[in-house]
Amino acid sequence: MIRIGMAGARFGAELHLDNYKGFRGNQVEITGVCSRSRESAEACAKKYKIPFATTSFEELLNHPDVDVIDICVPPSLHHPFAIKAAEAGKHLIMEKPLTGYFGEPGDAEPIGDTVSRVKMLAGARENARAIRDAVRKNNVLLCYAENWVYAPPIAKLRRLIQAAAGGRILDLRAQESHSGSNSLFSKHWKNAGGGSLIRMGVHSVGTCLHLKDFEGRIREGKPIKPVSVIADTAVLMKSEAAARSGKKWIAADPVDVENWANVSITFADGSKGLVTVTDAGLGGLNTTVDVRMTNATLRANMTQNDTVQTYAPDDSVFRDEYFTEKLETRAGWNSPSADEGWFRGFIQEIEDFISAIREKHEPLAGIDLAVDCVEVIYAAYLSAAEGRRVDLF
Repeated sequence: MIRIGMAGARFGAELHLDNYKGFRGNQVEITGVCSRSRESAEACAKKYKIPFATTSFEELLNHPDVDVIDICVPPSLHHPFAIKAAEAGKHLIMEKPLTGYFGEPGDAEPIGDTVSRVKMLAGARENARAIRDAVRKNNVLLCYAENWVYAPPIAKLRRLIQAAAGGRILDLRAQESHSGSNSLFSKHWKNAGGGSLIRMGVHSVGTCLHLKDFEGRIREGKPIKPVSVIADTAVLMKSEAAARSGKKWIAADPVDVENWANVSITFADGSKGLVTVTDAGLGGLNTTVDVRMTNATLRANMTQNDTVQTYAPDDSVFRDEYFTEKLETRAGWNSPSADEGWFRGFIQEIEDFISAIREKHEPLAGIDLAVDCVEVIYAAYLSAAEGRRVDLF
């Protein structure tokens, strides 16, 4: 039995806890939960029947019935929590992103408007590599909760890429859009480490890196790595176009972070990946990945599907029934997800993490993917700030 301690008790933690349900009792137990707020910790413990609740991360780490720490705290805490957990000999399940740059003493606030992207790239790279060093030094696993890698549509892409014998990926295009984050922390760089690119684009970037890594391993026996990026970012909600608008439907309200980004990634074999993300998009969560190969074209759509369709004249018709993440209204025609946890890969990632920890093998999404995502995204921030191509690693 794998015994898990949850660091965090809000939205991210509940997302993980909901997807542990099918494994509890025979494969895992959730033995503790930690939150800065006693009220949040105890409410989470009560809701999910967790026997131990605390406001001290150290107390959770030292609890005798905790083997694994599942980190679902704000990104600014990922780096110190991960290193402490690794040094305590605990395996880690880490919500994305792995880490970033969140400010240092002497930085003027808001840091997103004042700190150079050169400094941010160096700081984020140092944090990411420090986590990897701690994980390897202490012989523990880091399971990176990149659910896109585990989503059935992406799993099918892997099988199709492998089946397309002789084919090579020339062009990857991944995008995500919705109308704003659930978290108040997302408005500020010092909490989130950036805006829509680090918060949302980490999925798209991670999937492009993962698919090229996969292609390289099955074709050549080694991963195909990214070598450079060129990017552009914007704060669309502060644009003249947004200022001229009437009623505000979009929830995104950035302070010193971007809410739109476009990143072009060049890989070592000359192929390209294009990532576009925005939280200025109405209509609920929208995610797709296109793969253009020398002998095939593939597309994965991970959110919009019509397995279930509804129509209602008013949002209140369906009361509290959940439809899908980030949907603004259940009025009109909609396509609620029949099983969002399975379709978006959350259940599959938990299953892989349990197997990896039990059998002591690297998970499909592990520490190297997590570190590479940080490197690419912060290089993209530098590229957007300076208007030039940035080489990686």
